[in-house]
Amino acid sequence: MSATASTKSTAMEVLQKLAVRKHFPALTRSVNGLPAAFLDGPGGTQVPQQVIDAVSSYYSASNANTGGCFVTSQETDEIIEQGRKAMADLLGCSSAEIVFGANMTSLTFSFSRALGRDLQPGDEVITTVLDHDANVAPWKALEERGAVVHAIGIRESDCTLDMDEFATKLNKRTKIVAVGYASNAVGTINDVKRIVAMAHEVGAIVYIDAVHYAPHGPIDVRELDCDFLACSPYKFFAPHLGVVYGKKELLSRLLPYKVRPADSNHPFCWETGTQSFESIAGLVAGIDYLASIGAAASSSKGESRRHQLLTAMELIKNYEKSLSERMIAGVKNISGIKLFGISELESTRLNWRTPTFGLVVKAHSPLKVAEQLAKDGIFVWNGNFYALQLTELLGLEELGGLVRVGAVHYNTYDEIDRCLKVLDRIASE
Repeated sequence: MSATASTKSTAMEVLQKLAVRKHFPALTRSVNGLPAAFLDGPGGTQVPQQVIDAVSSYYSASNANTGGCFVTSQETDEIIEQGRKAMADLLGCSSAEIVFGANMTSLTFSFSRALGRDLQPGDEVITTVLDHDANVAPWKALEERGAVVHAIGIRESDCTLDMDEFATKLNKRTKIVAVGYASNAVGTINDVKRIVAMAHEVGAIVYIDAVHYAPHGPIDVRELDCDFLACSPYKFFAPHLGVVYGKKELLSRLLPYKVRPADSNHPFCWETGTQSFESIAGLVAGIDYLASIGAAASSSKGESRRHQLLTAMELIKNYEKSLSERMIAGVKNISGIKLFGISELESTRLNWRTPTFGLVVKAHSPLKVAEQLAKDGIFVWNGNFYALQLTELLGLEELGGLVRVGAVHYNTYDEIDRCLKVLDRIASE
């Protein structure tokens, strides 16, 4: 057995031993007498029981606003601090560099407006056509201040960023580079470390959208040296809210838009309005769930939560790589299906994609395909998934976009096979 095959086998064995699916009550659901296959992860994952319990417990025992003299308010303050520490462990940063918000989109607009204060007419911003519009529209809004906003294209053969075009567009007038860690439509993982290094060479600030990538692999913002990184716990087994990491020196330098009585200290000044405290309680539980995977896989005790999370996310990454292999190999055997994105089965290429697959079935609209899969208890998405520039570039908007099949670590080989079987049936009609 090769080292790569052994790694994947070990990852699968650990996840099976932990019976991870038993932690997720939703996975017991059935549709038309068939077990539901939640292959809709890119739109939002299911949550483990401990997350449900944490949200319920907050409402039952600690429901209060912050800053009060009484015990439930003080407990809420502590939950928020625990949330910052948990996210800091997940991302590899200081808890003082974690900002909470309603969702990633709202936070990104907040930061784009604040960064826009320093722009001069003619300053340049770089985005990509591969991104979710939540990391495009907030930066295009800076055109109102006279900024020139570019969108880097892709190699259509595999939906990877055109790094030659990026290098050409990057110059001393570039002030901001906004890029996704991974594509929520076709699964491409971008070389964000290289992009950050290139952007910093010209003095540009880098804002990374890691919403899609976060449930699929480890993140180390210090190693990346990125300036900002946004994610959404709703996509990694926790409740819906937005989180942004920002370098402490940058957070302190920027002036946020906020109401006057709000705390002027960082990171609190970025958190406009009352936060979703129950969601933050659930976030802590969700991250602790991921850490428990790493703890169970480790041969030594007493490791930090950060170390446990890195171990867990490496295991998840390796297991999901085998799901990608199975899905890609299966699609290649079905006539009439076009798969977008990286489709080679070589290990080095699979390292640059998540198990998220955008595809079209000849003579069938994405909506009809999704509807048929749903009847068989297989949950997938259809449309453009807010990656509008990508589906426009690929000429898919008139068709209705893509069918998106997206797996996470609680999905199984059997679910992939069921999906492939139905896709084969549809393609043959």
